[in-house]
Amino acid sequence: MLVFNKRSNLLERRETVYQLQDVAEPNLYRNLFSYDEIPKIAFNRRLVPIDMPDEIWMTDTTFRDGQQSREPFTTEQIVHIFELLHKLGGPKGLIRQSEFFLYTKKDRDAVEKCLEKGFEYPEVTSWIRASRSDFELAKSIGIKETGILVSCSDYHIFLKMNITRRQAIEHYLSVARECIEFGIRPRCHFEDITRADFYGFVVPFAIELMKLMEETGVSIKIRCCDTMGYGVTFPGAALPRSVPGIIYGLHHHAGVPHELMEWHGHNDFYRAVSNASYAWLFGACAVNCSIFGIGERTGNTPLEAMVMDYAQLRGTLDGMDTTVITELAEYFEREAGYAIPPMTPFAGSNFNVTRAGIHADGLLKNEEIYNIFDTQKFLNRPSNVAVSNTSGLAGIAHWVNTYYQLTGENALDKKHPLIKKIKDWVDEQYADGRVTVITDQELKGVSETAIKEIVSNG
Repeated sequence: MLVFNKRSNLLERRETVYQLQDVAEPNLYRNLFSYDEIPKIAFNRRLVPIDMPDEIWMTDTTFRDGQQSREPFTTEQIVHIFELLHKLGGPKGLIRQSEFFLYTKKDRDAVEKCLEKGFEYPEVTSWIRASRSDFELAKSIGIKETGILVSCSDYHIFLKMNITRRQAIEHYLSVARECIEFGIRPRCHFEDITRADFYGFVVPFAIELMKLMEETGVSIKIRCCDTMGYGVTFPGAALPRSVPGIIYGLHHHAGVPHELMEWHGHNDFYRAVSNASYAWLFGACAVNCSIFGIGERTGNTPLEAMVMDYAQLRGTLDGMDTTVITELAEYFEREAGYAIPPMTPFAGSNFNVTRAGIHADGLLKNEEIYNIFDTQKFLNRPSNVAVSNTSGLAGIAHWVNTYYQLTGENALDKKHPLIKKIKDWVDEQYADGRVTVITDQELKGVSETAIKEIVSNG
């Protein structure tokens, strides 16, 4: 079949021959996933085109997948964080949805309170089991869309569910149909897609879902779940691990519209952010994230990372308020008891702090030399230095100017007498065997004492 693609202005051949391969034995890709060896990355050197959608956005799973990794949030915490998500997403609602569990009274109370806010975005969605009682629960609360687990690798179909591929598809389709009959849009979570038989199961199943969507007139989303973090973005990497191949294949071979494709990744191999960005580049409109990447095992794609990638890819924040990232970091640590690792980009205490004296000297001369962007403007966090035995005069001068907000003509350079006095005190500390950095409170006390000495000496 030939289809004219209005985006590329080309006639494209769309294959329609991908039918379910109902194999007798599971395909576990033992050549890639031997289990007693590190997984392998295979290449077939086939390239697919970049196909960035007209619009891209983020969805949030902090209250669903994120909560699986930590002590559950209280209802009040969920509502406050939800409000901050709304603020972060900006007037265009670039954080489109936030998903919730519905199983406990606390979960349902939080959902109802978030719905009461009346926000268009993030839309409140749910994640439920494929059961009538769960459907009834979602319907009674007023949820318009819900996620449904539809595992697609043979690891799950054969080894966990103990059924055939055909039985799996028949069951999944009946669940999606029942969801639609209940008046709820289904979002099908293709679990473990990076270990699934793409042409033998994933594409045929997606084709059937598109047929069901055409029959009912109800949109059906497909969430590509890189459950174990096996996805890779290397050019020419082979399926099932190729993120570009998965997104391109679902759109080109199964006819899934860009706006109905979503990527959900885990960080087991440190690839969550790059995989999500590539999912955008190759045709998925949505990437699913959690705040600070919280989630089971190594966590999910960090929401704040994708906010920054959005800005880099589009050349604009489109109204997103990135200062909320700092608000969230402070709230998580103060109220939710979550210790953010200090080196965490955009949110950790050390993310824009330098310790090297030569770097501090550069910061003192021009902040742009060693700061990734205007962190004061975008995150309400000025660049800073941690004072230690390696900071030197420049580092101490930068600390003084930042801490006391001295700018322009009021800023002190490293030759100022105050800086020399503080440096002498710091050197004494390390000469006596100190190994830790100097705290802000210590430096404040030393600075005030040194100022009094300088004033009294005229």
